[in-house]
Amino acid sequence: MSKDQYKYLLCEDDVPVQWYNINADMPMAPTPVLHPQTKAPIEPEFLNVLFPMSLIQQEMSTDRYIDIPEEVREIYKLWRPTPLIRARRLEKALGTPAHIYYKNEGASISGSHKCNTSVAQAYYNMIDGTHSLTTETGAGQWGSALAIACKFFDMHLEVFMVRSSYHEKPYRKIIIQSYDADIYPSPSPKTEYGRQFLEENPESPGSLGIAISEAVETLLNQMEQRSTASVLC
Repeated sequence: MSKDQYKYLLCEDDVPVQWYNINADMPMAPTPVLHPQTKAPIEPEFLNVLFPMSLIQQEMSTDRYIDIPEEVREIYKLWRPTPLIRARRLEKALGTPAHIYYKNEGASISGSHKCNTSVAQAYYNMIDGTHSLTTETGAGQWGSALAIACKFFDMHLEVFMVRSSYHEKPYRKIIIQSYDADIYPSPSPKTEYGRQFLEENPESPGSLGIAISEAVETLLNQMEQRSTASVLC
């Protein structure tokens, strides 16, 4: 190993076979999610309206390690392990004896770490029988990551992107469309919630909260027609 080495690279065989679940080692259990109306801790069945049960069970698990499905690991190998970089120039600029490292997640397909979770979430939806996903995105990174993930598993995706970002970040929109996902600037005329905001302000820049609400409304409308849709936030 060179004393001037910048990049530290692992091979595909080093992709982990398990996720580490920090809940197993927390000194205190996480505060339970409360029902918005009753304020009582929610039951898994309540979340099952929006998410597949396999993801809900994983979210509530206290197991220290959770096996990564082989189908997910095979997709991870397209960009993982990402390079570990030593920031030698930053160390020099700071005059610090400390070693500073960062992971270059820009090596992933979407240009961020978000594909690491979007692929897994799309996979668990797929094995639970979901054929269509609905989501929100702010600057477009999550929307891009989920569009890529859905393409791997032949799933349809609808994305509500915050309107200001939709117009200011056209390349993210292009990535999402390139993977055959449908994308709408939020607030949009597609939902009742979006139309309310557009009536009040046709030039509304939107917000992540509005986009989430439009995604949920779209899902609920779809569920009235079929039982194979999910929303990911």
